[in-house]
Amino acid sequence: MPFTAAIVGSGIALPAHAVTNEELSKTVDTSDEWITERTGIRQRYVAAEGQYTSDLAAEAARNAIADAGLESGDIDLIIVATATPDLTFPATAAIVQAKLGVKQGAAFDVNAVCTGFVYALSIAEKFLISGQNKTAVIIGAETFSRILDWEDRRTCVLFGDGAGAFVMTRKTVEEAGDRTIKASHLRCDGSMVDLLYTDGGVSTTGKAGHVKMEGNKVFREAVDRISGAMVETAKIADIALSEVDWFVPHQANQRIIGGVVRKLGIDGDKVVATIGQHGNTSAASIPLAFHTARDDGRIKKGDLIMIEGMGGGLTWGAALFRF
Repeated sequence: MPFTAAIVGSGIALPAHAVTNEELSKTVDTSDEWITERTGIRQRYVAAEGQYTSDLAAEAARNAIADAGLESGDIDLIIVATATPDLTFPATAAIVQAKLGVKQGAAFDVNAVCTGFVYALSIAEKFLISGQNKTAVIIGAETFSRILDWEDRRTCVLFGDGAGAFVMTRKTVEEAGDRTIKASHLRCDGSMVDLLYTDGGVSTTGKAGHVKMEGNKVFREAVDRISGAMVETAKIADIALSEVDWFVPHQANQRIIGGVVRKLGIDGDKVVATIGQHGNTSAASIPLAFHTARDDGRIKKGDLIMIEGMGGGLTWGAALFRF
């Protein structure tokens, strides 16, 4: 009997401390006007001392599992999308598995940076439809504040910490009906590594390093590549972009989001933008935005959702699903 995969729950976690642009301007040569005009960001959350990526990931996962009406004993696959793991190894997903009290199944990390959650969703779908697993938790979780150069205003004003999670279950085609993953499209071009990267690593410097970015070049690539991934995903699903109820992009920059809207001619009122309140939380940004729009009543069960993003690698991709 053929299987499909459905998203049945979501949850988020944010640190307690929100850093406003005004607060940041006291220690960084910047201003609220400068940041808001260029990015749309008004605040970002920063993890407390001793609060790790796995803590945020586990909290988001617990909330998503509860939202799905399930328990940790139902989970047999955990995928954490992150570029800021607790440790070099083991995977942050293994640490999250222990914190959730899950005793069965597999757990591993995915590092596609800001596109990581799209990658995780596509990977989990394959595990579920193969019949190998029954219920997955996919998590985007980051503590980017730990890899920022707080004297570099080009990057430190952009990023924040947080986590978001989906619960995905295996269902027969008959059980799922139309509530399935419709399509996904993943890409990478490693020749553009130097546009967005950290200047450190285990086998190079022995240190995590700091985020480095060629902002203008990333902007140009992002609009074209995200737009292309969205068009290709809709084509694979044989669904017109105009049929999509909500677009939930990676929250990198309000101008990038606007550029994609203009390029594709989509309805801007259908785009979920939470960058003003969260900043760029890398792999966490899509599930954070999705759950925020669910919580405020915009996204409802039965809606057709497209998620999309681009990150370091360069990686990019999109996925389409009926919630």
